[in-house]
Amino acid sequence: MPKKVAMLTAGGLAPCLSAAVGGLIQRYTEISPKTEIIGFTNGYDGLLRKNFMTVNKKVREKAHVFYEFGGSPLGNSRVKLTNVKDCVKKGLVKEGQDPLKVAAENLKELGIEVLHTIGGDDTSLTAADLAKYLHDNGYELTVIGLPKTVDNDIVPIVQTLGAYTAAEHGANFFLNVAAESSANPRMLIVHEVMGRNCGYLTAKTAEVYHEKLKHLNYMDSFGLSKERYDVDAVLIPEVEYDIDKLADYINKKLTDNDCANIFISEGAGALGIVKELESKGLEVPRDAFGHVKLDKVNVGQWHADALLSKANAGKTLVQKSGYYARAARPILQDLMLIKAMTDLAVEMAEKGIPGIIGHDEEKKGVLRCIEFTRIKGGKPFNTKSGWFTNLLKEIGQPDFK
Repeated sequence: MPKKVAMLTAGGLAPCLSAAVGGLIQRYTEISPKTEIIGFTNGYDGLLRKNFMTVNKKVREKAHVFYEFGGSPLGNSRVKLTNVKDCVKKGLVKEGQDPLKVAAENLKELGIEVLHTIGGDDTSLTAADLAKYLHDNGYELTVIGLPKTVDNDIVPIVQTLGAYTAAEHGANFFLNVAAESSANPRMLIVHEVMGRNCGYLTAKTAEVYHEKLKHLNYMDSFGLSKERYDVDAVLIPEVEYDIDKLADYINKKLTDNDCANIFISEGAGALGIVKELESKGLEVPRDAFGHVKLDKVNVGQWHADALLSKANAGKTLVQKSGYYARAARPILQDLMLIKAMTDLAVEMAEKGIPGIIGHDEEKKGVLRCIEFTRIKGGKPFNTKSGWFTNLLKEIGQPDFK
């Protein structure tokens, strides 16, 4: 077993970071209690600044506490080691320094033999860049990643950590919001869910919510009908739609039920909206990875404004469940996934095998250490998934093309 290992969490939050940290600490303590463990604070930011916390005896003994919280005890950041300009701007490296070399030298100086990264596609791809640099430049160090993202959009991983929980909490969030339909005649509620390029979370949140409604009691004859609470439309980046056809459909729902509910991915129709904003001379901000900052685009609000007149809505309400859902503590499904992945990560650390832990879609779904060269971001949601097509059938959503 390695004598000293490090871990870091990076990128946006997901309901698994704290638990994954706890899982790694517990597993090392179980099978290799003498292995030293440190955690870099604020992701790759801490790695470059050489800021870290040490896992002491007390932390080992109470590692189970990490399962009770969302967020990350180590802190996160969005840092791309190959984006030299951004690293310099943030004061992480000096002019003329290579962030990859700085990271490698810091790891060497601290005596780290294994680095565990816990993050999404950007974090995983940055881990891949670092792993390649270490290998090409003779550093004896193994990088092993754990895939977390509520978007569930990493190739070729079947299920990323945190996505199950985010969908569950997004559904719980809307159970309360849906009652706002009674606040105004012809009320249109737009539930914006996280998902830049992948509609998985929006679709899954809608499906979980729709299933929860089946277990409630209703009073159809006195204003409490399932139709008023149910999902009327699910809009995701993978499926094109005509706003006017959508408006006609929503207009009918508003007429039939005096309200309508739309679940929409934050990236649905975003490209068109960005082009519209830029054509007006407005600058759309982007992050260190070049991604448009979707909170500045406000896809949900754009659709609400468009449908207010087009669908003759009495009032619109836009609610975003993203921060509520992504910072939650993990549910049982994710806890089981975290346990399996952290155990395998420690096993791979013992063997010195680098890669990203996950169920490999291209290897019959086997849980294994997937080669860095095969890891890619932007995996689209499979709109042919049985549970999704069944959802659309049950809510009666037509083709809006």
